[in-house]
Amino acid sequence: MKYSYINTVNKKPLRKFYYLAILIFFLLSALFSCSLSALFSCSSKDKENFSEAGWATGVEETDAKDLYAPHMENDRFYAPWMKMPDKSFLDVLGWKLFSKENFTEEERNFLPHVIPDTVERIAKTKGDFILWIGHNTFLVRINETFWLTDPIFSKRALIPARVTPPALTLSEFNTLVKDVNIIISHNHYDHLDSASMEGLPENSAVFVPKGLKDLVMDMNKKNVTEMDWWQEVELGNGSTLICLPAQHWSMRIGQGRNKSLWASYLLITPTVTLYFGGDSGYFKGFREFGKKFPKIDYAFMATTAYLPRWFMYYQHMNAEEAVKGFNELGARFFIPTQWGTFPLGSEPAGFPGLDLLRHIKDNGLDPARFKIPAIGEILMIEPTPTP
Repeated sequence: MKYSYINTVNKKPLRKFYYLAILIFFLLSALFSCSLSALFSCSSKDKENFSEAGWATGVEETDAKDLYAPHMENDRFYAPWMKMPDKSFLDVLGWKLFSKENFTEEERNFLPHVIPDTVERIAKTKGDFILWIGHNTFLVRINETFWLTDPIFSKRALIPARVTPPALTLSEFNTLVKDVNIIISHNHYDHLDSASMEGLPENSAVFVPKGLKDLVMDMNKKNVTEMDWWQEVELGNGSTLICLPAQHWSMRIGQGRNKSLWASYLLITPTVTLYFGGDSGYFKGFREFGKKFPKIDYAFMATTAYLPRWFMYYQHMNAEEAVKGFNELGARFFIPTQWGTFPLGSEPAGFPGLDLLRHIKDNGLDPARFKIPAIGEILMIEPTPTP
């Protein structure tokens, strides 16, 4: 299948955000007597200490048994196999102010194509399908049951603005779907958008990681199921939803750092099994999931915000790591998520999609296993092959 792309990059940077960040930085500098040169020294040290080989070795040294270990301490969640390195607000500013990346014109302008008339095309579609609405928002129909992942229809994810529109508006979605199951991976604003949640049907069944039930119930939702890692929920009709570990973190205004859990999910149905990876860095979980659940059909793998690597390596995968995790899952098909919508890392929003295509070509991978949809494209689900 050939893929086409459109050039709709917003050339205007979020100047207000950067100016505000710089202002806050100087205020903090005065308060803590921290100079620009000191901050630059700290961020430079992090850059010098990071290496891909060292990071890969660190992952291999983790113990898969810790995937099943307790993961809360002092009322905060953490990954017991490898705790996230401490990052302060000054580290964030060091990344924003001092980390420079160079991109070609093609890399700056590359974005997913947006297919129009989504409502009309869905109305004509028979059978099970996957539709990419944008970012990590996918609409999935299986046996007439609808699933929606990390819904965000809004223009902004708190601050970053969309560079591509959603395939459906919230009002269009509500005219099409009256009954939907919603999966939330964690509380970051690009994954849990309050305006979108409040506008979705009140009777929606929502599945969230631990610590998010009360927050989501305040978003006009009554049927909220909170899940811990490895917990299973029987959905009826032979279907099961399993909450699984991920390597990430959580924070939100009004909800402290790591006060709620983050997760990936496995949806097992009689006809097809889907792995929703949420947001995650590379970790041994993919290997463990592949052993424990050997018949995964579609793996939705995060490919977003991984530059600069010295800053992002723990919580986000680059293209190479995402493909490695996909192979360890043993899944039939790879679907990249979270690229081409919001500029969240140092790379342009569409760069991860181009990087993935290059990785597939350069390594002689089978392109048929990689489903890279346009926004609004309807992918018909191929059921699990009969033995």
